[in-house]
Amino acid sequence: MEKTIIDERTGWEYELIGEQYYPTGRVMKDGRLQPETVDTDNEPEDEKSVGVWAQRHLRYIKQHKKNMYFDLFVSGRLNGYLTQIEAQAEEMFFKLVKEMSKREGVIEALKAEDQMLWVQRKNNICARAREIVNKELIFT
Repeated sequence: MEKTIIDERTGWEYELIGEQYYPTGRVMKDGRLQPETVDTDNEPEDEKSVGVWAQRHLRYIKQHKKNMYFDLFVSGRLNGYLTQIEAQAEEMFFKLVKEMSKREGVIEALKAEDQMLWVQRKNNICARAREIVNKELIFT
């Protein structure tokens, strides 16, 4: 068996390790990096992938606010808008979880005393924070 092979269809290079071929992470024939090695931190903001909050909001505006979705899509501002929604939702969620945890005494001391009680309360707090973010930001 050859030590390295190149897939003619994709142009990816694979290296034999043991009995299986693995992608090398090198440059393909056309100059692009293989997908496993692409650095997503350097993507333009409009092309960054969106998270779960933005995906939920996108589904909502596609179904319930079709004009808004169409305007954002046609103007090319949809990904930027969804990136902003994602950032706002993440910030709001973590802020709410932190505030509710502090107010209800769900702190590291409780975690050391009774882990199951801590997990129960923390999950409850996260569920309530998720509901608030959904109601205030995602489904509006």
